[in-house]
Amino acid sequence: MNDNPGNYMEFSRKGQLMPLEEKLATQTKSSKLKIGIPKEISSNENRVPLVPESVNLLVENDHEVSIERSAGERARFSDKEYADAGAILCDSAEEVYKSDLILKISPPTIEEIGLMGRGKTIFSSVFLSDRERSYIDTLTKNKVKAIGYEYIKDKSGSFPVIKSMSEIVGNTSVLVAAEHLSNLNYGKGKMLGGFPGLNPSEVVIIGAGTVAEYAARTALGMGAFVKIFDDAIYKLRDLQKRLGSRVFTSVLQPKVILKALKSADVVIAAKHSHGTSSPCLISEDMVKSMRSGTVIVDVSIDQGGCFETSKLTTHKSPVYQVHEVTHYCVPNIASRVPHTASYALSNYLTPVLINISESGGVERMLIKDHSFCKGVYVYNGILCNSTIGKKFGLPSRDLELLLSAF
Repeated sequence: MNDNPGNYMEFSRKGQLMPLEEKLATQTKSSKLKIGIPKEISSNENRVPLVPESVNLLVENDHEVSIERSAGERARFSDKEYADAGAILCDSAEEVYKSDLILKISPPTIEEIGLMGRGKTIFSSVFLSDRERSYIDTLTKNKVKAIGYEYIKDKSGSFPVIKSMSEIVGNTSVLVAAEHLSNLNYGKGKMLGGFPGLNPSEVVIIGAGTVAEYAARTALGMGAFVKIFDDAIYKLRDLQKRLGSRVFTSVLQPKVILKALKSADVVIAAKHSHGTSSPCLISEDMVKSMRSGTVIVDVSIDQGGCFETSKLTTHKSPVYQVHEVTHYCVPNIASRVPHTASYALSNYLTPVLINISESGGVERMLIKDHSFCKGVYVYNGILCNSTIGKKFGLPSRDLELLLSAF
């Protein structure tokens, strides 16, 4: 046995006793990424995951970005801008899906998953309430790595993509409500806000999360009188602190909320559920008691909606009326301002992609960043999300246990 301490230190310096994460950091080399951005086929989706400036940064870092022609058109990014940024313009989705890493906004269709082939990595939304079991079955059959924007966490435990989109949605929901409130056919022909000599508009917000906060900021900035309801007092207290204003707040007490609905000009439903569906909080009878021309914006519609009278609508046909109350129930409100929303998503994805490269690939990134790996719901053909498993009656595995064998 060699008792020379110098030899022991040399042995340690070579990394034999280093934790796995440190060994990966010192032993891995940056990998070149081949990124594909297909055109969104949903008429209800206008965003693009990477803006030209981000593409240019990735290309300058020796990565390859292929984008289908006119993929950024609805977000007001031209093919020329992407070409100037160094992207490879593709004439078909088939060419784009040859890339190793696919970036989308909407969940891929069954046909798009087929184009992807086996073993690829895809970033996209999930919209679980709108998925069927065949979607998960096809992903697992193709042994892909599927990462959902809704599930990705950061080191603070928050959901960075959801938070940035929620900020945009909260602001936009009030602007949407103002537009329809002033409409003679669907609203009251009334401006949203407050003016000298006139009673301010009344805006009721259900929920006390990020959407509610930014909706309240916008409504207050326009001079409206804001009332916020939630079932958690601590959330209401925190929201008042963030707003820096002692706005009207209340727990979800039926008589109090019914009184608020009767006098409201606008109602923003922003109650998010950590399950698969949001609670239905407002009955049809309560809607019936509201004044003609009142505008409801049900932001929670992607989880089923907070109103009994809510049903999915689209950007092309966004509103309908029940009991002369206008309902706006578009599930992806951020897509209404696609240029801004695309920048917000791109600002998150770009450093993530660079980190994936510097980590040596997706697998090593997942081992290195335990917060980011929360976004994976299918890993090499294995379902890794218990919520999805419960919804479809499918077995799921713990991703960290799977990665420990890597």
